[in-house]
Amino acid sequence: MNRRMAKRLSRIVETGGCWYARYRQRRHLLALDDRMLKDIGLTRALAQHEGNKPFWRQ
Repeated sequence: MNRRMAKRLSRIVETGGCWYARYRQRRHLLALDDRMLKDIGLTRALAQHEGNKPFWRQ
């Protein structure tokens, strides 16, 4: 495997890891109750807005 291919593969793996982490964080955010959301300074509406974004969007 040449250097260019290795770099592309590395980026693909890194992107996949980032997407999976984002997906998990958003699922956890949606699972928080109102007291927990208040503790971190979010409303239910903001949590739902963020939590319902597709994993590939920042």
